[in-house]
Amino acid sequence: MPEYKEDFESDVLQEDELQEPRKFRVLLHNDDYTSMEFVVAVLMQVFRKTEEESTQIMLKVHNDGVGVCGVYTAEVAETRVEMVKQLAQQAGYPLKCTIEEV
Repeated sequence: MPEYKEDFESDVLQEDELQEPRKFRVLLHNDDYTSMEFVVAVLMQVFRKTEEESTQIMLKVHNDGVGVCGVYTAEVAETRVEMVKQLAQQAGYPLKCTIEEV
C-alpha cells in the first residue's frame, strides 16, 4: 500500500481580518435662532431619543455650543445629518448638524 501524505498546511485558509466599520459622531451645533423645542423634536424624530434624552442633549448644545446625537456608521450618520438639514430648512431654522469620525 502506498504511503499517503497529506499537506495539511495547504488546506488552511487564510482568513482576512474583519474590521469594524468606521464610526462617526453626529453633532448638533448651537445657534441663536433655532428653538429649543425644535431641537428636542428633531432629536426625538431623527435620532429616536426619548424626550428626557433629547432635552439633555439640547441643553448640552445650548450650554456648550455642541452636543452628540449619536454614533453611527458613515452611511447612517450622513443620512441623519441630511434629515436634520431638511427638517431645519423646512422650519426656517439654521440648525447646523455635522459628523466627525470617532
